[in-house]
Amino acid sequence: MKVDLDWRIHLTYMSSESRFFNVAELAKTLPETAVTMLADLRLTDEQPASCRIFRVYRPVPAHFHTSCDEYLYVLTGRAEIVIGEDQSREVTPGQLIFFRKRIVHALPSIIEHPFTVLALDTPRRPPDDVHFVNPADGTPQSFIKTY
Repeated sequence: MKVDLDWRIHLTYMSSESRFFNVAELAKTLPETAVTMLADLRLTDEQPASCRIFRVYRPVPAHFHTSCDEYLYVLTGRAEIVIGEDQSREVTPGQLIFFRKRIVHALPSIIEHPFTVLALDTPRRPPDDVHFVNPADGTPQSFIKTY
């Protein structure tokens, strides 16, 4: 497994109050495989919001977050998503998905790899804020690894 440990080279600091990110290049630094369901890079991690790039490696069971609403912008790949009581649908690059905190969501299948997403969590989502509908499906540790 190759991980670009110096992913910060794709980050340009403009000042202490602003940053520019090469999102496409940063997404490429996520590992090819993972033990966890997801791997992510936290681009910003402040109380009002967190911004991340994540890659999904395998189907993700139904779960929810208690701390934040989520905006997910698909960068690469294709996946099936289910949100709340809605029917499943395929999501593809360029689509923006939004759902509120406590709304159950799942990725029953990854149709095309790599499936990478730019996520904006409002307010900030702590890494351990994942609650599986069936607790046997996973834990925060099996859900995501942050780089």
